[in-house]
Amino acid sequence: MNERWQKEKQAIKAVQVAFDVSAEAQRVIKQAALDNNLNPPDQIRKILGLPYNKKPVRPRLTVSLKSEDFEILAQKYGLNASDQNAIRERVAEELLRYAGKGRSDEAGTTT
Repeated sequence: MNERWQKEKQAIKAVQVAFDVSAEAQRVIKQAALDNNLNPPDQIRKILGLPYNKKPVRPRLTVSLKSEDFEILAQKYGLNASDQNAIRERVAEELLRYAGKGRSDEAGTTT
């Protein structure tokens, strides 16, 4: 059996566990993950002394968008609702602008 299939077989045996912790505990763990360039599950594994990936394979932000959301965003950006790739690009640009604004606001400067 090749290595890829062996890893997938091992992943199938894994059990996802959810923890009900305070909002503050979640914030602290998520912030630590960001500070350590890890995803939250790997940060939890690090805290627990378990092996973890040193860096996320593909760091990304996700959001679920319904067809109505694409329609709203298409109108906002002046695009066709069926052009989901163009909408995604515009959303990514807006998120980058937001992130840039947040950094300058934290530094005490205005944009």
